[in-house]
Amino acid sequence: MQRVLVIGPGGAGKTTFARGLAERTGLPLIHLDTLYWHAGWTPTPNDVWDRTIEQLIAHDAWIMDGNYGRTLSTRLAACDTVIFLDTSRLLSLWRVLQRRVRYRGRSRPDLPAGCPEILTWEFVAWIWTYKTRRRPGILPQLAALPSGTQAIVLRSAREAGEFLDGLE
Repeated sequence: MQRVLVIGPGGAGKTTFARGLAERTGLPLIHLDTLYWHAGWTPTPNDVWDRTIEQLIAHDAWIMDGNYGRTLSTRLAACDTVIFLDTSRLLSLWRVLQRRVRYRGRSRPDLPAGCPEILTWEFVAWIWTYKTRRRPGILPQLAALPSGTQAIVLRSAREAGEFLDGLE
């Protein structure tokens, strides 16, 4: 594993998992949310984001956590491993609620300054419908990865923890 994507619904634990993976492997960690969002939750324009992704994937080694479906095919083509945290919607929502309480009014460490933790109905709906709207488009992409690129699907916090423990 040298070029690793960590994807999954909001609240699946992508950032925490990616951080643990980086600690165990020594690979550089890239939090896409940190690069995409700017103060006031202003998104990066698509053309700038596309160039940013191209620059990031050009590096020899990385762990990249985040979804950003519009650029997923580009990142999948560049990685040698993709880890899909396919957790339940209830676990994801519980974690998002905990995160909201923990960072209320402040930016999380994986977000830029000026992006205080918020919870919108739109984000809750995105998490709730992830399995029916987003996941069906992701699974065929994982099945079609070229030989030599591994797709690892972890369905629970226990599986994610066991995977990381197995790297030590």
